[in-house]
Amino acid sequence: MIESGERAEVVGAGVEESLLGGPRRYTRTQVAELSGVPVERARKLWVALGFPAAASDDDVAFTDADIAAVRAFTALDPIAGAGEPSQIAAARTLGQAMARLAEWQADLIRPNRAATDHTIEVLTGLQEYAWRRHLAAALGRSTESDGTTRQLLVGFADMVGYTRLSRHLDLDELTDLLDAFETTTTEAITDHGGWVIKNVGDEVMFAAENAHDGARIALAMHVAITRAAQSIPDMPQIRIGMAYGPVLTRFGDLYGTVVNVAARLTGIARPGTVLLDDGAAAALENDNDFTLRHLRSVRVKGISRLRSHVLRERKRPSR
Repeated sequence: MIESGERAEVVGAGVEESLLGGPRRYTRTQVAELSGVPVERARKLWVALGFPAAASDDDVAFTDADIAAVRAFTALDPIAGAGEPSQIAAARTLGQAMARLAEWQADLIRPNRAATDHTIEVLTGLQEYAWRRHLAAALGRSTESDGTTRQLLVGFADMVGYTRLSRHLDLDELTDLLDAFETTTTEAITDHGGWVIKNVGDEVMFAAENAHDGARIALAMHVAITRAAQSIPDMPQIRIGMAYGPVLTRFGDLYGTVVNVAARLTGIARPGTVLLDDGAAAALENDNDFTLRHLRSVRVKGISRLRSHVLRERKRPSR
């Protein structure tokens, strides 16, 4: 009779072989030879994807699917033509995105190992569906750039007093709070033409094609968070900083002075307010939907004189 621990080990081995596309049968050196990629480059790609390097060249740790993946990745035109640093960066971005998905999906699979194959099949379909929809949306955005820089509105929104608040919440309460924050802010961002760059705990980074959409997003987030606080008493206010100008786009993330300024503005914004940099303020100066109040320059880390502008929605005269 198979004991429970042995049964779990057998099931685990079966799941692994199914997920990996077959049994482990190749060493690192064999993968390099069969894929036509130098051993050291194959190792770097493997580590960049987020996997531990084999302890030695003699470890039998790789499958046919690993060889196919190395071939496909290095043969893809945009990647094959890039230098090794760009290839490694692309692999790292892909690995980090997939690792986060996998951690969440593993939590769904663990409670019912008997239904693993079906669950994986469904998750695979949903994953491809979501990816295709996001790719279609990304390709549909403005491409008036040189491929590495774009003119964008970049913003950050964070929960005020989150560190102090989190000390007084149990894990379930903290989960509910973060879920509500991410759901509420994501809905406001996507409903007004923007997209989420990333969530980091108590903060969300987002972007929009223009300052008008960014302003709509920010004001909608404040309204939505206020509404959410009616059912979630622990929901704190948020503060938002936004900047507009040229940014470097790199593997789904954004970099540059505009990003740094937006982050600094978020840090000095008061709860319940939106601060803009000069670029965003200039773009909204003649926009009849909003009003701006110009503030005195302040000194922040890395910026000696940071000018900011408070954004508000223009009040319409009552009829």
